[in-house]
Amino acid sequence: MLTISDGKSGLSRRDFLTIGSLGLGGLTLSSLLSGRAGAANEPPSHVTGKSVIFLFQQGGPSQFETFDPKPDAPDGIRTVTGTVKTSLPGVYFGDAMSQLAKLAHKFTVVRSFQTNNAGHNLEPIVSADTLGANLGGLYSRVVGATRSGSGMPTNAVLFPQSVCNDVAKGGARGDISATGSLGQMCAPFIPGGGGQLQKNMRLNLPRDRFEDRKRLLSAFDQLKGQVEQMETMRSADEIQGQAYELLLGAKVADALDLSKEDAAVIARYDTRGYARPDGWSKATRGKNGYYTGQAKSIGKLLLMARRLCEAGCGFVTIHADYEGVWDMHADGNNLNMVDGMEAVGKPFDHAVAAFIQDIEARGLQDKILLVCCGEMGRTPRLNKTGGRDHWAKLAPLLLYGGGIGRGKVIGQSTKDGGEPQGDNLTPKHLISTILHTVFDVGQLRLVPSVSAVSRLAEIEPIPGAF
Repeated sequence: MLTISDGKSGLSRRDFLTIGSLGLGGLTLSSLLSGRAGAANEPPSHVTGKSVIFLFQQGGPSQFETFDPKPDAPDGIRTVTGTVKTSLPGVYFGDAMSQLAKLAHKFTVVRSFQTNNAGHNLEPIVSADTLGANLGGLYSRVVGATRSGSGMPTNAVLFPQSVCNDVAKGGARGDISATGSLGQMCAPFIPGGGGQLQKNMRLNLPRDRFEDRKRLLSAFDQLKGQVEQMETMRSADEIQGQAYELLLGAKVADALDLSKEDAAVIARYDTRGYARPDGWSKATRGKNGYYTGQAKSIGKLLLMARRLCEAGCGFVTIHADYEGVWDMHADGNNLNMVDGMEAVGKPFDHAVAAFIQDIEARGLQDKILLVCCGEMGRTPRLNKTGGRDHWAKLAPLLLYGGGIGRGKVIGQSTKDGGEPQGDNLTPKHLISTILHTVFDVGQLRLVPSVSAVSRLAEIEPIPGAF
């Protein structure tokens, strides 16, 4: 535990050395040291230097109302929100994806992807296909837990609470910080989301200062100045030094501080206008706060993820909501498809479009891969109340950047939009695609210590993705 005193006594040598027991966002100090060798400033030959942002659409988005609308299908099957022409000839999206439709020539959608899962869980983020670990943990297993010199974690998870302090907190479905067989070194850093960082660090400051983000950062700056002047820092062992870098490193603090971003860029990502404080439907019980939270946070989450990647975090998972706002059954707890796409689909469309435009403007389109999908898709036929239910055989998937092809529609679905027409693509293909993005798989096979990860890349990536 680390205690920062607000008194006049300053920071004692004993206080500073207690940093040795600190667990940071799921990382332990012993694991930091064990993972340090692979976290050099210059990536080894088997690491491409590219980053991944995985936007997880908890609840299961509908393929019909997003990227495979089936406008010629009968009523009750085709999208209920109408269609919109894209920038690709002959390709249509669901009407809620109007901003992404204008950018379709810059990314790839997959219409033959299935998760083989019809229940609420964390697949494909955490599954047997990821060795039971958070998908970003596969990256940390190879490159190390943090970046040497900056202390930037290589694997992070962002919840809405990471960027908004006024959004409802739902109940997590599974352990997104799972490490499976990889070990605790690979646990993700979870700022503001109830990770080990929050549990194992106590700031001995008055409540008003703790809640004031800027003053809290100022307290860290003062602490850093004290520590840098201390003789004990010179003799601190390598583990303590790594913890110091992670806690007080300028890159970590700056990446998490959205106030340092250009105001025009922040405005471009702003999705708060889609939130409705008065709720969305009398048919839902108590879930309106989650829809509002999604609308308030999704743009900021993508912006923070971009900042983390620029600062050296190689894999960022965005858990856009953990009460399944894409779960549009039209029952007592969930919206119908029309209201659901208004509440959830439109802010998603706005945020992802803003992200693509931002990445293009910054020249990062080959450096950062964005993956958007959920744990399943939705049924080909509407239910009697105007919703769609759980479906394992087809799910929407969007891929942008990181060397992925631009303006592609990979695969096709059957006439009713229920299954792939021909060969189906699964989470194993997606995971392999991600690994081929961040690693030189041929070189990775020559690293014996990470053979379990390299074996996952032996499956063919999504055909035509690169």
